[in-house]
Amino acid sequence: MPTQTLFENAEHKNILLEDFTSGEMVQANQHIIVHNGRGMLLDPGGHKVYSEAVGELATVLPLGALDYIFFSHQDPDIIAAANGWLMITNARGLLPQPWIRFIAHFGVDELVVNNIIPIPDGGMVVDLAGARLKLLPAHFIHSAGNFQIYDPISKILYSGDLGASLGQTYVKVTDFDDHIQYMAGFHRRYFPTNKVLRLWADMIAPLDIEIIAPQHGAMIMGKENVQRFIQWVRELDCGLDLMGKIYRLPE
Repeated sequence: MPTQTLFENAEHKNILLEDFTSGEMVQANQHIIVHNGRGMLLDPGGHKVYSEAVGELATVLPLGALDYIFFSHQDPDIIAAANGWLMITNARGLLPQPWIRFIAHFGVDELVVNNIIPIPDGGMVVDLAGARLKLLPAHFIHSAGNFQIYDPISKILYSGDLGASLGQTYVKVTDFDDHIQYMAGFHRRYFPTNKVLRLWADMIAPLDIEIIAPQHGAMIMGKENVQRFIQWVRELDCGLDLMGKIYRLPE
């Protein structure tokens, strides 16, 4: 999948970088938001995609213009190469507060650890050169400390693992009913309970969303498909809703 622009106007651009995952790695998307020539990189990925992702990012934004690197949660496909990104740029990292003490285990150097801003549990608004990006609480979807980003200019919700799909060959969802088969297994296994999905659905109800862009798999395009996805997860049994019989001693 080549790099592609999802939204663009005179001041603002949303770009999905080329997919460099391969082999046994779970597929993962890297996005960048650019406003007035300054950038935020979202969930930059692990060591195996680091060099290629750096090179590809440099074709769309000078590394010196990268102001923020957003780490939605602590998984290695998001944060394993954090030290490299923070060492070669002047960007500030944005990381959920519960994971601040854990990131050092990925080799984050003491020279850059103070460049990481802890995101409070209630979220925050980040000013990217005049664009006010909302960091939305998404705790336990699936990580205990987790955030999504809503960009009110492009009307894109960067949803992290929520909306993830595995095994499809397309980048943009056009047939939502057919797409469910690629989302269902992941959502039922990785998310803890329907209650948190309902809390999330209620929280985002006021937002005007044109695209849901997950960290894995295809993007959900258009308001009709977005609303269908929200309704689907609102009604989805998952995690502990389904695993009562698993909690027994093995024989």
